[in-house]
Amino acid sequence: MSKPFSQACENNKQPILDVLKTAFAHTEAVLEIGSGTGQHGVFFAPNLPHLIWQTSDMPENHSGINAWIDAYPCSNLKPPLSLTIGEDNWPDSGPPGFDGVFTANTTHIMQVSEAREMMQLVAENLPPGGVFCQYGPFNIDGQYTSDSNRAFDQHLLARGCGGIRDIAELQGWVQGRGLVLNRRYQLPANNQLLEWHKR
Repeated sequence: MSKPFSQACENNKQPILDVLKTAFAHTEAVLEIGSGTGQHGVFFAPNLPHLIWQTSDMPENHSGINAWIDAYPCSNLKPPLSLTIGEDNWPDSGPPGFDGVFTANTTHIMQVSEAREMMQLVAENLPPGGVFCQYGPFNIDGQYTSDSNRAFDQHLLARGCGGIRDIAELQGWVQGRGLVLNRRYQLPANNQLLEWHKR
């Protein structure tokens, strides 16, 4: 099959990788939630050779992810697991489990209840010292960070998506669960990468 393509993935992969090289410096196995086209996985895995990169997504996206993996095979890149937030349990990687989680441009697509469940699943399943890197547009203190994000959010809501979430809202969902926002990176196109640590 022809590989699906996301221009956004092509644009943001290098700025994200620049952060992941530090955030995941001591990580052994990363679960990517919502691998989408598969472009991120095939780019990140060979550039982070010290860890295992496990793709995952809803089953209907697996063929596209596998097409990218077939085109750019890498020994530390794994074919997608089935993971639909709100339906599936946390995937079993075998020992020692996932000590890192990555997700890009999923939180604002999901329904609010799904975004909350994703955050809480990560908080519950990351081991102490684990790292969660979450990329996308986010609001700060109830405010959009740009006019373009405001327009994008209106577009998302019109499509039936959950919309852009506020960072304080995300923090509230995992309060008392040991997942703490450690650092926030400002990336191009009014996007951010949130680096969470499990205490």
